[in-house]
Amino acid sequence: MVWPIATIARCGYGRMLGILALALLAFAAHAGTALTGAARKVMPGDTPQSVLDAYRRGEFASFDPHLLQRFSRPGLGTWVVLQPQPPLVNEERVLSIYPPPLVPVTLFDAGGSSLTLSLDDSLASTHGNGRLAYRISADTPASAPILLKIEPGTVNHAVASFHLQPWNEYLQTDSQWLAFASACFAVMVAMALMALCLAMMLRDSTFAWYAGYVLCYALIQGVQTGYLFHPLELTWLAGNAGMIGSSAVALSLAFAAMFVSRFCELPRYVPVLQTPIMALAVGMPLVVLLDNSQVAVLQQTVQALLTPLLVIGTLLLLGAAIVAAVQGSRPAGFFLVGWTPLLALTALYSSQMTGVLPDVTWLGDACLAAGAFEAIVLSLGLADRALMMRRDRHMVQELADTDALTNVLNRRAWTESMRKLLGNAGSQPIALLFLDLDHFKMLNDRQGHAAGDRALVAVAEALRNELRPHDLLGRYGGEEFVAMLFGVQQNQAMQVATRLCRRVHRLDIPVNQTGLVLSVSIGIAMREPEDTVDSLVERSDLAMYRAKLAGRNRARLDEKLETPPRRSWPRAVENDRKG
Repeated sequence: MVWPIATIARCGYGRMLGILALALLAFAAHAGTALTGAARKVMPGDTPQSVLDAYRRGEFASFDPHLLQRFSRPGLGTWVVLQPQPPLVNEERVLSIYPPPLVPVTLFDAGGSSLTLSLDDSLASTHGNGRLAYRISADTPASAPILLKIEPGTVNHAVASFHLQPWNEYLQTDSQWLAFASACFAVMVAMALMALCLAMMLRDSTFAWYAGYVLCYALIQGVQTGYLFHPLELTWLAGNAGMIGSSAVALSLAFAAMFVSRFCELPRYVPVLQTPIMALAVGMPLVVLLDNSQVAVLQQTVQALLTPLLVIGTLLLLGAAIVAAVQGSRPAGFFLVGWTPLLALTALYSSQMTGVLPDVTWLGDACLAAGAFEAIVLSLGLADRALMMRRDRHMVQELADTDALTNVLNRRAWTESMRKLLGNAGSQPIALLFLDLDHFKMLNDRQGHAAGDRALVAVAEALRNELRPHDLLGRYGGEEFVAMLFGVQQNQAMQVATRLCRRVHRLDIPVNQTGLVLSVSIGIAMREPEDTVDSLVERSDLAMYRAKLAGRNRARLDEKLETPPRRSWPRAVENDRKG
């Protein structure tokens, strides 16, 4: 059931990760036109012209637009002026804002018109994939300042960088990001769907919790990057990006808690953390319900508690996985390898909201790539788990089917195997041998049960070595064995039974002090069309008793199979013939 995952892992995972890394590096390497930037808060009565005049008077705070700039969202918004620097060329250009803010941003051109874009809009004009993009015509003077207004939002701060590129260069950058993001989302969705299939096939909810977690993370990234809106154009989600994102974050933590609990076997390795983690799994969906309750007080409370809950929950899961791995949980190692890079990148990306690492503009895309990497690693962990489950079931089945003393099939397993074989054998001949050790009770009584057990083990080993690998040998009970010979005729079955008698006799297992050694009596029955397992065993058992009565240490055929003795005709009949 799990071989497709292992095959894909051997053939394509390394190559896929290499492609993602190269695409990430290519997208991170922005070129374009040099810019300087300046910003100021929006004031009552501001107009585009008055703002540009204030910019020229030096009333704006300067910043480097190619680095991540931290903007405050409360109030009326923020004015941003971008000034292109030489060398200047009059050509069609594109101004892109990355990462895309969750609030509308308006571009004012020199002609007095404006264009407002937001992460979740569906305008027919040019719209960047993974960022906001404004198309600036070649008629606009290359030296003209670019005026933007960032609208206020519910989040205290946002970060963004600005890039001005020629149209052709922008198209190349946009296509690179689109290929990179599509590959990441494809990996996550494919791994999640495969896990859902395995959850149904294996009836193991661990795979379902994993699928829920990965899909929630893909949804988070789809909202943050705008992929759900461009290129997917899911316009029915417009206006709900914030609510969808926060709900997906809370649910992803709940799914992660359930997944870690089962995948890392916390009840076995870290029982002390099982209760708080299950409380986390139950509590986060309640947070989602309260956040979407449309009650202002509840929503404000949830927004205040969400970040602390995420931090505490994440550290709790990380600590549980580390302890479980130290205690010997193999799946916990897979979880740490896949989850730790994503956790570290997410923490760094979140720290950028406070102004840290402004020159590392690729962290958002690195989180997307880390999500794909995590999906692959955890899928390998699930495949490993499935293989271990199958191996354990196989071992349990073997223990249930094998006689503990002789290591051959027990009566139940032999009977079930024999019944299946009879149903699929068609017209192939089948011989059943019923074997009973001679004088075994005497051996047990005089030498003890330990000697009897050693004798049974030796006899079973001798029988197994004498029979073919596909012959079905089992212990029927006590000192009785049964053997099914597939595809042999009556005379061949008798030859095999005779060899078995000799083989057991040559073991020279003493029964008493007078030289009597252990031997075996064998009854043989050939399958007939109407035979069942019970009828075959009954006829071969009767043939074995006839072998006992005939002197033991021999094989006898079923009575119906033996050649009847030649009858002596009365002389009168002979005279009649002569006559």
